[in-house]
Amino acid sequence: MKNTTGESVSISFHTLKVAGIKIFYREAGNPQAPTVLLLHGFPTSSHMFRNLIPQLAGDYHVIAPDLPGFGFSDAPDHQNFQYTFDHVAKVMGDFVEQLGLKKFAVYVFDYGAPTGFRIALRYPDRITALITQNGNAYVEGLSTGWAPVQDYWANPTQKNRDVLRSLSTLETTRWQYYHGVTNPEERIAPEAILHDQSLLDRPQSAEIQLDLICDYKSNLELYPEFQEFFRRYKPPTLAVWGKNDPFFLPAGAEAFRRDNPGTKVVFYDTGHFALETHAAEIGQEILNFLKANV
Repeated sequence: MKNTTGESVSISFHTLKVAGIKIFYREAGNPQAPTVLLLHGFPTSSHMFRNLIPQLAGDYHVIAPDLPGFGFSDAPDHQNFQYTFDHVAKVMGDFVEQLGLKKFAVYVFDYGAPTGFRIALRYPDRITALITQNGNAYVEGLSTGWAPVQDYWANPTQKNRDVLRSLSTLETTRWQYYHGVTNPEERIAPEAILHDQSLLDRPQSAEIQLDLICDYKSNLELYPEFQEFFRRYKPPTLAVWGKNDPFFLPAGAEAFRRDNPGTKVVFYDTGHFALETHAAEIGQEILNFLKANV
């Protein structure tokens, strides 16, 4: 693969044992260069960064792990592993510690946001910059698409939990990729959808994903702490947002300016998985941002 200047970029693949489970990660760039940690969301994995990593690796050391239960990391049965965002973030914070990442910028998307922001609370002095791509930290960023999930939070019955099983179907995965994208069949790589779905279809995945979506309420409860971090530390922040996201509204991107007025917000005419359609544009925006701030 090549970066924006046409130079070849080598991406290597590794695993690290953290808290007894295997964490898979992709790595590229010079380890002596400033580090950028890329944290994916639901229902994808570090595979979502396949087009971004080569763009960043010419100037930065890039680390892109798969969260527990996702991608090629271990996905122990939910009866043997606690799938909460606190626990996932603890594992990924330990991952950061074991890799020896003393300073790093963090790119957060979807589930990667509450994971990454918890890591920032744990290691506030290590965060050199924040890049949020449809990674929410404000109530106003939540759309009405969360209504079935909020119904479960309010009334956690088995019936309401079972309603959420549709979130792991191929139909929903394809819809997540296609929604808000002009000519999606021409612009969305079909292997991205099938890669995610093949992992969602593993026998243990259904309950794993239900546990996580049902625990998402804990993230809202931490929003005030995340916002206090933004106010206190004011890390250089870039919000690159697919403005047609059915889950996380543009208001969520704008809200970062309330606590950190220097935040730069850029919207793209696309959906939730903005890197699928605008990787080149987002990559260049990130490079310009990092060069000015890190």
